[in-house]
Amino acid sequence: MRKTLLTFLTLSVIASIIYSCQNSDELKQQIYYTNGRDLYIKHCQNCHGANGEGLGKLVPPLTDTVYLKQNKQKLACLIKNGSDTTVTIHNQDYEGKMPDNAQLFDIDIAQLIVYITNSYGNKQGMYKPEQIAEDLKNCK
Repeated sequence: MRKTLLTFLTLSVIASIIYSCQNSDELKQQIYYTNGRDLYIKHCQNCHGANGEGLGKLVPPLTDTVYLKQNKQKLACLIKNGSDTTVTIHNQDYEGKMPDNAQLFDIDIAQLIVYITNSYGNKQGMYKPEQIAEDLKNCK
């Protein structure tokens, strides 16, 4: 009985350790998310709000999962270069100018995008600096 109990406890501990371990991709995404949150607070929160709610009719919210999914390849360009084009979200036009963030590196933009696209009801996964570099080549 005692041997069975010890075996069960040992196996339970081992199973718990294995289950709690994260793979490297999940860990990397969490690191990007955390760093992206800090960058968001510094560079984006003043206009887009603490909860991604936007600013009235001037600044669009970041809570529209559909818009973010459909425009994910444009996000790097918007963040890096800013924008002065009208954005329509939920039939609401936002005409405010978004300032550029030309000082940000590709890694910073990747981390920001991971944060934005995995917060405020969004769950879009990882975004790597290599993809940022590719997306920035296609900016219009």
